[in-house]
Amino acid sequence: MRLSILCFCAAVLLVGGSCRPAAAPVAVSNQPVSINDKATGINVSHSAPAKPIGEMSWTDDKGGLHMISELKGKAVILDFWATFCPPCREEIPHLNSLIAKHGADNLTIVGMNVGGDEDDPATIAKFVKQTKVDYPIAHPDDALVNYVFAERDDIPQTLVIDRNGKVVDKFIGYGTNIQIDLDAAVEKALSRWVR
Repeated sequence: MRLSILCFCAAVLLVGGSCRPAAAPVAVSNQPVSINDKATGINVSHSAPAKPIGEMSWTDDKGGLHMISELKGKAVILDFWATFCPPCREEIPHLNSLIAKHGADNLTIVGMNVGGDEDDPATIAKFVKQTKVDYPIAHPDDALVNYVFAERDDIPQTLVIDRNGKVVDKFIGYGTNIQIDLDAAVEKALSRWVR
């Protein structure tokens, strides 16, 4: 009897020890951001936003500069991610489904890569080619990075903005509960429209 109890306890410890949660989130600080102990090369401070959210911008893969204010009239998701982040990769199919459900005329999603040196243009291009991503990939400006990562540097971080350019919600990480809350935030963002 003791042997069977001992074997059972050992099995529980082995199974429990092997089932770890997803990688810990990355914290934002005055130190370079890291994801799973890989430096991203982005420095973040905890100061007040450097400029209004509508003026925060990103650079697309062709070098074009875009601002949040350009998307007024659409709900917007800005998803901060890296190719080597498992929960970031898990979130991509759901983001694709949101575009399919709501249409690109109503919802814009931009994947904001914050992978730093680990995610050079060739790595990102290879990743996007291998992974179905139905939205553009871009690189956020420092003001946008500082704003999003002001409290925590975990990724993915997903910012939902309504049709008027106001932040509805921000999510850190990805899982079933976040997926449900993200869907609700998108519905809310789509319903808000003051012309």
